[in-house]
Amino acid sequence: MMNTVLSIGLDAVSYGMVLFTISIGLSIMMGLMRVVNLAHGAFAMIGGYFASYAIKQLGLNYPFAIVVAVLGTIVISAPLEMLLYRRIYRGAGELTQLLLTIGVTFVIIGLANYVFGPTTKSIPVPAMLSGPFDLGFRMIPTHRLFVVACGLTTALALWLLIERTDFGVRLRAAVDNGDMAEALGIRTQVIYSMTFAIAVGLGAFGGVVGAELMPIEPSYALRYMVTFLVVVSVGGAGSIPGALAASLLLGLADTTGKYLAPEFGEFFFYLAVIVIVFLFPNGLLGRAQ
Repeated sequence: MMNTVLSIGLDAVSYGMVLFTISIGLSIMMGLMRVVNLAHGAFAMIGGYFASYAIKQLGLNYPFAIVVAVLGTIVISAPLEMLLYRRIYRGAGELTQLLLTIGVTFVIIGLANYVFGPTTKSIPVPAMLSGPFDLGFRMIPTHRLFVVACGLTTALALWLLIERTDFGVRLRAAVDNGDMAEALGIRTQVIYSMTFAIAVGLGAFGGVVGAELMPIEPSYALRYMVTFLVVVSVGGAGSIPGALAASLLLGLADTTGKYLAPEFGEFFFYLAVIVIVFLFPNGLLGRAQ
């Protein structure tokens, strides 16, 4: 019994960290920039495609493939940011944001399938991460421990960036009152562009390291779109601790349900969502608007 509980907890943490690593970029967009970016999953998918191509076709090792995926996705997204996203940073309604970003999603899916092919892309991991790791009560893929470490490192680095740096202060000022921030000399457009690049880069990073549990496939961007939105809503948009808590709770609900009652599919995942949103309308650690 204890081994089962520990196994469920371990798999829940692994899955939760994958959710967090991918979703935190969307949380930043929605909570700090107030942009509902439904194309976030598409950028994560692009990162996975880049990493797969870098390893299989260019022969790069895993760490360099991650760097290529993150930088490549940021470069690809830059024209979209300049031509489209800048029009919805301030003043655009939610419906406009939804329509624009869902359109971007379908365009990215079509281009990615045309360039890379409409097949599932595997991302080979190095030998040191592909083998099993003995925890005593069970064996676990070493790569899952790597994902957990990536999630914790990402959470800490982002919290320090937003809460303890001048950039974070300027970002909050630009969002809360853009006109006043500009009058004080803050280049709000530069701040928005940098934050967009960070969010997109995080999505690509999560798409690569989480590909074991969320395979990169042609329907990736649409298949997980709701999942990423749910994590942000449950945790509270813009809250890093909230996104982390939501990811772990939802990962626990989903993993427990699939262990004990696999025939119910994702029922327990969305049941947990309903209960948490009912109890915490603004998310676990979200602020009332």
